[in-house]
Amino acid sequence: MKKILLLLLVTISLVSCLQHEEPKRLLHILPVIEATVPDSFTYGEVDTLTVSYTLPNGCYFYTGLYYEYQDTARVVAIKALEDLEAFCAQATDEHELKFPVLASQHEDYLFKFWKGEDMDGNDIFEEIVVPVND
Repeated sequence: MKKILLLLLVTISLVSCLQHEEPKRLLHILPVIEATVPDSFTYGEVDTLTVSYTLPNGCYFYTGLYYEYQDTARVVAIKALEDLEAFCAQATDEHELKFPVLASQHEDYLFKFWKGEDMDGNDIFEEIVVPVND
């Protein structure tokens, strides 16, 4: 009896592991619609940048700021999750996000705000240089 119970338990475990479910949510990187940066930074101080973005419909939820360091450049975009199981309002939803930046380098900052992709799938950026004052 114990062997049958053990065999049944192992079979159920294997079957449940073999079943592959499609993801219920997808992570997307969304473009920055507009960016506002200060005229300059002062080394060692914190300043605020503002970006606006649009969620394509009610199934998209903001999950965070995509902020990648590339030497003295910073790549900025928006991270969002798409709920694949929800019934969604089709209206777009515009948002504004403010985030702090510590001027921790003496070199000018190059902000590369991701705008999407061109027809060939190449990334498009709006580049803004912010000088750093000592």
